[in-house]
Amino acid sequence: MDFDLTKEQEMIRKEVRKFARTEIAPQAGDLDEKELFSEELTRKMGEIGLFGMFVSEDYEGQAMDYISYIIAVEEIARIDGSQAATIAAGNSLGIGPIYYFGTEEQKKKFLPKLCAGEGLWGFGLTEPTAGSDAGGSKTTAVLDGNEWVINGSKIFITNAACDMTMGVTVQAITGTRDSGKPEYSCILVEAGTPGFKAVPMHKKMMWRSSNTAELYFDDVRVPKENILGKKGDGFHQMLSTLDGGRLSIGAMGLGGAQGAYDLALKYAKEREQFGQPISKFQAIAFKLADCAMEIECARNLLYKACWLKDHKRPYEKEAAMGKLYCSEVMNRVVNHAVQIHGGYGLMKEYNVERFFRDQKLLEIGEGTSEVQRIVISRYIGC
Repeated sequence: MDFDLTKEQEMIRKEVRKFARTEIAPQAGDLDEKELFSEELTRKMGEIGLFGMFVSEDYEGQAMDYISYIIAVEEIARIDGSQAATIAAGNSLGIGPIYYFGTEEQKKKFLPKLCAGEGLWGFGLTEPTAGSDAGGSKTTAVLDGNEWVINGSKIFITNAACDMTMGVTVQAITGTRDSGKPEYSCILVEAGTPGFKAVPMHKKMMWRSSNTAELYFDDVRVPKENILGKKGDGFHQMLSTLDGGRLSIGAMGLGGAQGAYDLALKYAKEREQFGQPISKFQAIAFKLADCAMEIECARNLLYKACWLKDHKRPYEKEAAMGKLYCSEVMNRVVNHAVQIHGGYGLMKEYNVERFFRDQKLLEIGEGTSEVQRIVISRYIGC
């Protein structure tokens, strides 16, 4: 067993960490406070190659392995969850489905700009009445001649309502299977298509400088050729997309936990009470020791899942475990970090407060912690 990263992976960590500290850190708090999505930062992340990291060079991607991509998400999340969300959703949910399931024409049309960070793409799955129960979707797409006519709505869709948004992938009911259950297909809808409306969502507790949208489809007509893959493959495509997405959410949990731990350790060494740094008190030292241990365990689990994916081995169980564990590790770490900061941890002047808020979504988005446990239990034969 070799736990060493390659020289390329180490270089990626070093460069992304430097970028996050110099470009993102100075703005993160202000962007969060004002709920501003930064097109400037997004384009800069594109310029250093953070979009399309696992995509072939044939489509202007970076042609890297999945561990490299996860390291990049981890390092961005170590500074700011909102920018990490833009990268994670832009790659796993936006670029991924087109790259893995799209036609050659679709790939050549959309991927070069998406991989360059010149545009973003959303993944329209969640609906107002269909969250964990993705099979409860009500959005429909009916074939009318050579066009799909889409009606319905989506909610909580990342990267789907900003000036950089090029379009969205929409899962819709396109028929009924022999079993009587709905047939789902995924269809590409470009921004600006008549009847398609994307509305930014505000007043979020977390990821306040990430772009989140409600989507509305009112007799939206798109060419028949805009279907992703084959008719009826939508549910399979969705599950496959979420498997990869779990790894990036896990990376956000891992990076966020590391970032909160960094802040807590630094504060504990600087803050003095009773004549000595509070890091010298066993109650604080043990909290920090627990955080360090759990972060190390989380990193090993997540990297193993990525290693399995890179080696084309079954990784779905480990992806669910990684997403679940990293999310909940961050929960425990941010709680310790705020406690270590005391009253200051409740003030916006201290970044740990933002990490505390950003964590919660990781236990809800792309499959709740409860759903992850269902997935894992099925893999172990329960």
